[in-house]
Amino acid sequence: MKRHAVLLLLSIPFGTLVQAQTPPPIPTLSVNGNAEVRTSPDQAVVRLGVTQQSASAQEAQQKVNSTAESILASLRQLGIPANDIQTSQLTLYPVYTGEGVEPMRGDRPRIAGYRASNVVSVTVNKIEQVGPVIDAGLKAGSNQVEGVNFGLRDDTAVRQQALSEAAAEAQKKADTIAKALGLRITGIQEVIEGGVSIIPVAARAEMMMAKDVATPVSPGEVTVNATLTVKYQIAK
Repeated sequence: MKRHAVLLLLSIPFGTLVQAQTPPPIPTLSVNGNAEVRTSPDQAVVRLGVTQQSASAQEAQQKVNSTAESILASLRQLGIPANDIQTSQLTLYPVYTGEGVEPMRGDRPRIAGYRASNVVSVTVNKIEQVGPVIDAGLKAGSNQVEGVNFGLRDDTAVRQQALSEAAAEAQKKADTIAKALGLRITGIQEVIEGGVSIIPVAARAEMMMAKDVATPVSPGEVTVNATLTVKYQIAK
């Protein structure tokens, strides 16, 4: 007597299997944490420049070069290292005059001379030297002080402080909201850092043209901002 095996195929919808295997979503609470930390700068970048105009391009450039050398020499006398002094801008261009020019007759502007400019950026690692650096540059012939930017040599510690305070604020927000809604925080599902930004202090020195009068400079404070988003797991 022969026996026949019978294969039964049960038809189960695929969507039913997927739905049965997918865990229910975990309730979450998302909050933002922000922090602002202020600290005194320990570094500054001073931009000193000189501009000269002459009838010829070569003469204008020579005048600028001579003054720039004097400025560099005065900075070296203050003990500023050579690698902290950088030429940040060097220009030479013609200066036109519009006197007697009549465009209707096809006249063109004439070259009245040439203007040369040289700007050096000086990194100062001692804040108390910012004023003397400006004074030395002015005495050496600089006729431009384009500004002073204050910052930090190493911002690692203040960045970490800002992030830590932002995380603490996020935790406080989450605790307050959860308590108000009768919920419990059971864990952290996700943390997204929004970034840390450092806002340097930009200042313009008050130039004292009188002899032997020091230029007053106020460094202010550097601002560090941090933000992050924390997604907490919650339950009733």
